[in-house]
Amino acid sequence: MAEASVYELAVIGAGPAGLSAAVAAAERGLTVALVDAGAQTGGQYWRHPDERHLDAFARPESSGHHHWSHYRDLRTRLARAVEGGRLVHLPGRQVWRIDRDDTLLTLRTTPTSGADATDAAAASERVVRAERLVLATGAYDRQLPLPGWTTPGVMAAGGVQALLKANQVTAGRRAVVAGTGPFLLSVAAGLADAGVEVVAVCDANALSRWAATPLRAVQEPGKLLEGVGYAATFVRHRIPLRTRTVVASVHGTGRVSHVTLAKVDARGRVRPGTGRTVEADLVALGWGFTPQLELAIGLGAQTRVDVDSSLIAVADADQRSSVPGVYLAGEATGIGGAVQSCAEGELAALTAAVDAGRADDPRARSRLRRRIARGRRFAVGMHRASPVPADWTTWLASDTTVCRCEEVDADAVRTTVHDLAADDPRDVRVTARPGMGLCQGRVCGFALACLVSAETGRPAEPTDLEPLAKRPLATPLTVAALAALADGKD
Repeated sequence: MAEASVYELAVIGAGPAGLSAAVAAAERGLTVALVDAGAQTGGQYWRHPDERHLDAFARPESSGHHHWSHYRDLRTRLARAVEGGRLVHLPGRQVWRIDRDDTLLTLRTTPTSGADATDAAAASERVVRAERLVLATGAYDRQLPLPGWTTPGVMAAGGVQALLKANQVTAGRRAVVAGTGPFLLSVAAGLADAGVEVVAVCDANALSRWAATPLRAVQEPGKLLEGVGYAATFVRHRIPLRTRTVVASVHGTGRVSHVTLAKVDARGRVRPGTGRTVEADLVALGWGFTPQLELAIGLGAQTRVDVDSSLIAVADADQRSSVPGVYLAGEATGIGGAVQSCAEGELAALTAAVDAGRADDPRARSRLRRRIARGRRFAVGMHRASPVPADWTTWLASDTTVCRCEEVDADAVRTTVHDLAADDPRDVRVTARPGMGLCQGRVCGFALACLVSAETGRPAEPTDLEPLAKRPLATPLTVAALAALADGKD
């Protein structure tokens, strides 16, 4: 397999969706290439300590994880598939471009570190050719700017958890966890169990919003059990949960020292006179996740705006995208969690196997479709219960930074809309330069789209959001790699 020039299936991403897809496809006889930016499998959800040096960590690699036994099973099956020659695992590689012709997809990769490889084996990994492709590229933290959010000590909630899971290191000693959604509970519980004093968990929404969709809430009994576990942790560590409460501003010189909390109404507007200050050296902000769609959009896959206002790629009931031979799995189709991602990855693999002429397993595919439908019903309920507040832009001061890379503040965005007649996020981006820096809008893109919509009174459409996620180069790339492409070299 190592010398095969064309794989029957390539999978990008080794998180829950990609790992499930790669293993299922290999076990059904397809030759598979699994390409992932991580040095080891698991993705963001199952991020864990370096498997080569587990004795250097105080706690087991499973600490803070859910569904760990399922991950261990997938990891074992992956190793078996690699040993059997049906699957090649290419870790530490980022796909920066995909070329497509009538019969093949060509994945161009670069080392995650950004330093191009020189040995022959690594050079052969720069290009992966496959007949079909599963995109399981995951998601990243969605952030909303607020006064003081650029102060050191303010982090994305996912980043705080990743640091804890991968390195067993806490990002502070006294923390405020704020935003909206169940993920806040997971982050706060993990910090508390690691010895951090969590002084407040602030959810911008009321828990009573779950009562509006009771049937959706019970679609995932496992999630309810997780919630019971978090509640027990909160009681044990005396963590206060404050609903309809947000971080109104962050203060500190050189690092966070204290935080102003405030109550908000149902639309997210701060209620006058409700501000209170708490001391903290860590603020973990979580407003949900945004699917990573650079490669899907680059291939021309159809997109739509999901119930949580994120841009997602459209898949049919069997995980096929609108692009022939390209399948979607995991958060790219909508934020739904690890269990949902595993089911979508497995179904994508079964569908790819059928399309490749392998024997069908109708009962297995039917079972997975039902599982995915149930998970999506829960996800819709979760998003409706935990939306980004409609009027969150009212928190912004005129000098609040919106784009950190280009140092563009809220006043510059508003001025561009009203004085320069920029009426969509793309116009604002090319005029005032938010989203034009190193992260290319990954951090500020969602917030920028919301702010422009608030100023124009027009909801963001897929045509507004796609330009913020469309990037000719999906990852940072060396000039040498570009030169090799121009010279016709792989």
